[in-house]
Amino acid sequence: MEGSGSKMSPKGKKDDLYHVIHKVPYGDSPYVKAKHAQLVDKDPEAAIVLFWKAINVGDKVDSALKDMAVVMKQLDRAEEAIEAIKSFRGLCSKHSQESLDNVLLDLFKKCGRVEEQIELLKRKLRLIYQGEAFNGRTTRTARSHGKKFQVSIKQETARLLGNLGWAYMQKGNYMMAEAVFKKAQMIDADANKACNLGLCLMRQSRFEEASFILKDVLQGKLPGSDEFKSRKRAEELIEELNSNLPQPQFMNALSLDDDFVKGIDELLNAWGSNRSRRLPIFEEISSFRDQLAC
Repeated sequence: MEGSGSKMSPKGKKDDLYHVIHKVPYGDSPYVKAKHAQLVDKDPEAAIVLFWKAINVGDKVDSALKDMAVVMKQLDRAEEAIEAIKSFRGLCSKHSQESLDNVLLDLFKKCGRVEEQIELLKRKLRLIYQGEAFNGRTTRTARSHGKKFQVSIKQETARLLGNLGWAYMQKGNYMMAEAVFKKAQMIDADANKACNLGLCLMRQSRFEEASFILKDVLQGKLPGSDEFKSRKRAEELIEELNSNLPQPQFMNALSLDDDFVKGIDELLNAWGSNRSRRLPIFEEISSFRDQLAC
């Protein structure tokens, strides 16, 4: 009689290795077949058909709907994926809604549906303000490039605000984008959001302010400044910024009276100060609740 601690057979080890390598779950259900078609056979069309079948028979609906939407996006069927999530997310569990929202945000971005992207980002921020994000936990597990890591509420708030700022940029609403980017930096500063804020200020012809922010990235003063992508972007923005600055020769050629120039400077400073008071960062961000309630 064999003991309970007998070794696994070579066939069992081989099967386990197969599932680990291909990241395919065990079994022969519609969802498992769909994952096999997606990851092993590399047949996305067949995978979509099988994901639909899994949803219809109630087999791992949460995962099937999300995975199907991702495959549809890869096939440039993002609009179809959006409608699928909107139609069938009611069949999914409560704890899966947040991940479905994240998939929707990517789909809205790909389709250029900025208004819907903004509204969803605001809704997610409202859940954070109400203490309902992360299904009541203070952290959640995220995945990037196959690696898992923990994300805090603070980090998630800054990330969502950064995405919201970028969405406002796409609409040309630079004043609101600036307010949101600055709030995001106050919560959890990093080089990527600094570059976005610098670009936002440049689009408002506020080149000196943008220069200070971008130089912080190049001088390594912000988290992520050492990443090649962030440094390269900051360098490109500085180059673009310098090409937009007025040339000294042009300013000298004007031969303007010193008192006149001084008066213009004072007027611009006064205007800038008043504008700043009309758009306080915290007031703009805190007004999200009121906007969402409308």
